[in-house]
Amino acid sequence: MKSIVYLLVFGCFILNAQEIPPISIFNPKDYGGEPQNWSISQSSNRYIYTANNKGLLEYNGAKWNLYESPNETIIRSVEVIDDLIYTGSFHDFGYWKRDNFGVLNYTSLAQKLNIEFLEDEEFWNIFGLDNWILFQSLDRIHIYNKSTNAYSVINSTSIISRLYKVNDSFYFQNTNKGLYKIENGRDNIVSEDPIINNNTIVNIFNQNGSLLILTENNGFYRLDSEGLNKWDIPANDLLNTVSVFSSIQLKDKSFMLGCISDGIIHLSTNGELINVIKQSNGLSNNTILSLHEDMDDNIWLGLDNGINCINIKSPYLIFNDKNGAIGSVYTSKVFEGTIYLGTNQGLFYKPLHSNSLFKFISGTQGQVWCLEVINDQLFCGHHTGTFLINRDKADKIATIPGTWQIKNINGHEDLLIQGNYDGLYILKANDNSWDLRNKLKNFNISSRYFEFYNDLELYVSHEYKGIFKLKIDKELTKIVSYREDTLIKKKLYSSLTKYNNNLLFTNDFGVFKLNTLNSRFVKDSILSYLIKTESFTSGKLVSDIKTNKLWSFSSNGINYLSQSNLSGEKKINNIALPIDIRKDIIGYENITHLKDETFLLGTKTGYIILNLDKIIEHEHSININQITVKTLVENDSIGLVDLNSKAQFKNKENNIQISYSISEYFKTLKPEYSYKLDGMYNTWSNWTTNGTVFYKNLPYGNYTFQVKGRVGNQITTNTASYSFTIQRPWYLSYLAIVFYILAIILFSLLMHNIYKRYYKKQRERLMQKTTREFELRELENKQQLMRFRNDKLREDIENKNRELGVSTMNLIKKNEFLSSIKKELENIGDNSNIKQVIKIIDRNLNNTDDWNLFQEAFNNADKDFLKKIKSLHPTLTSNDLRLCAYLRLNLSSKEIAPLLNISPRSVEVKRYRLRKKMNLPHEASLSDYILEI
Repeated sequence: MKSIVYLLVFGCFILNAQEIPPISIFNPKDYGGEPQNWSISQSSNRYIYTANNKGLLEYNGAKWNLYESPNETIIRSVEVIDDLIYTGSFHDFGYWKRDNFGVLNYTSLAQKLNIEFLEDEEFWNIFGLDNWILFQSLDRIHIYNKSTNAYSVINSTSIISRLYKVNDSFYFQNTNKGLYKIENGRDNIVSEDPIINNNTIVNIFNQNGSLLILTENNGFYRLDSEGLNKWDIPANDLLNTVSVFSSIQLKDKSFMLGCISDGIIHLSTNGELINVIKQSNGLSNNTILSLHEDMDDNIWLGLDNGINCINIKSPYLIFNDKNGAIGSVYTSKVFEGTIYLGTNQGLFYKPLHSNSLFKFISGTQGQVWCLEVINDQLFCGHHTGTFLINRDKADKIATIPGTWQIKNINGHEDLLIQGNYDGLYILKANDNSWDLRNKLKNFNISSRYFEFYNDLELYVSHEYKGIFKLKIDKELTKIVSYREDTLIKKKLYSSLTKYNNNLLFTNDFGVFKLNTLNSRFVKDSILSYLIKTESFTSGKLVSDIKTNKLWSFSSNGINYLSQSNLSGEKKINNIALPIDIRKDIIGYENITHLKDETFLLGTKTGYIILNLDKIIEHEHSININQITVKTLVENDSIGLVDLNSKAQFKNKENNIQISYSISEYFKTLKPEYSYKLDGMYNTWSNWTTNGTVFYKNLPYGNYTFQVKGRVGNQITTNTASYSFTIQRPWYLSYLAIVFYILAIILFSLLMHNIYKRYYKKQRERLMQKTTREFELRELENKQQLMRFRNDKLREDIENKNRELGVSTMNLIKKNEFLSSIKKELENIGDNSNIKQVIKIIDRNLNNTDDWNLFQEAFNNADKDFLKKIKSLHPTLTSNDLRLCAYLRLNLSSKEIAPLLNISPRSVEVKRYRLRKKMNLPHEASLSDYILEI
């Protein structure tokens, strides 16, 4: 009954008040397998391997890989021996080996040895010793020599519950038949004690030369020369109420027990209870199927539903208020051996360094803003006013809402000053208590941050309104004057604090120290390293007087300034504790010294215990795990790349995905990576937590990929690299280039000949053109000359025509004159002399010489006319031609009559006859026809 009561009380404590190390939780969705995980092991490159219901899980710190079971059965066991991953499953056991492509390939030893399995035989444990590998099923133990391939079997007539390795010896339990030891390939009985026969042995450990046997339901027994005896330890009452399924002894010789339904129990080497962690306070499941301690002392849990990793050696212990009983911690203080927590729900306390529950102090419900120890008294600044705390009691000494801070006043031991929502107030001592004396008049600005500059001068900082310098009167009743410091920019999450008697103002631009000579804040180059713009979350600085540390907070960790007591040298230290892990209340960060180098950090969901002495920087290395050639269509993989040789990728294989990792499993330390691709991107990338990079559409050329990492502030000891080449496209290959050169040469020769021929022809064309132009100019000259000649001929013709016309007119006038003389003579009479004269006149009128002269002149003027008209009308007589010649000269009938020595009437008759000879139509003009010939 006593043990049951103890357990219930202890279980209640564990549920509500336990500080546990960080735990990383991996769900089936995270690792891509089934819920149950039966065994865990680690390789020399720090990779974690888990036997899962779906296959073998591999975790490299950045990514989970699942290798499905070769025979599609549950893998029950895994053990890494000499970089080979041995696994056991139903009717099969063998090993996995990594190839040059970074992929594990399976080799079945069962098939290699032609083993005939018993019905339902599957393998639950694997151990190695020297060259021997032992595979344990529930029916027998298979022993394999990996160097000689020798194989043997230890059979059992009953169920073999487990195989246990103790130093270099192997033990196993035959159910109801005792404990056996394997010696020289045979099983020898060790103990047939009824306790062993009636209990299932979970594990066996060596303790000072004797065997320490852990049973499933009855705790530990010691087996030595005196027999089997119960191990008398403080935790026996607890062990008698739980069912243990798995266990390991840690490197520090403490014990970690995995229960079927009660999580894990951590015992010291003496059997004292160190910790109990279960689903209610951190684990993702209460059934622990397997346990493994890795190289960095992390404890891996294979659960009935998921995988957990406990950072048992972490410098952090986390109190997570899952039930919301305490709330967000805004302030904390250690006073008279008691730890007080001020939260958004009130004030809580418990004895320092105890495992008891936090208790609520009645009357303090609501927001607590500050806890201050002044003159050996504990004051609490609250949303509703100010309290004086006496252990578990709270006496309200001021009802003014919103007490941000409380400070003493130099030279006034009986007075205190406090900053409130609406300004500053004075408290006065009254026996063993305090009363509100007065408000400082003339200043009504909220005074969350205020610090004294000298006795009666102080600075007040308001995030939205700025920073003010105030002067108080001697009676401490009012603000005599105040002014705003306009040189300091108003910034959200700024703060004001005092460190080593220096007044410090902080915002995202850095830390500014008050210069006492000119009362100006000047940026401090050393202290500003506490604030980094790229990781800024809050300008809140916390000054710890006991340890002389100045704390700041950023997105990727906590910084603190330490100062050497001997040399006074200042040093900025960084603690890699990201904001998503520590869960700060931004702008209200708080940290309190507990003891030595241990501090309490308030968070939104409780608090974190930080032990600076446990912060150890480990060396880390980075590995390139796989290189995959991918297509851009649905990110399909074309193939993996041999990591041990320089790859030659085809030009179309220019989408390269590279996976890399640092095998670091501390939850509070997130590996970060920076990479570059020489030949394309020659500068290092920004730090990222992504363990893969994908280069798309790389051009041809030679490349070297380099990646480095960091864990917290520790850079990896190596830089992983891989060189590869992307071949030229076929149209830019060397053969194609030679072809292009030859083609260019041939083309050049061809073009040369073409241009040569072209220019030859062009020259010939130019010569021809020049010749033609010359001939044309010569022809033009000839034509010009001909025109000149024609002009001259026309001029001659015109002259001839004029002469012909003159001659014709002269003939006409002569004939008219002779005709008039003849008429006159005929009127005179028949005188013989007159007749003789008339004869002479007639001879002149019909003088053929005149016609011949006229004909010659006419032919000179129009040489072809008479020939043409004669050829057109051969029947024409000479008189007809003579008439035509006169008509050609466009002479009228009256003008023609004297030339023919006939009357005009006779000329008309001649014209009529001429028309008939020419067969001219009646409507045609004879003169026009003759002129047109």
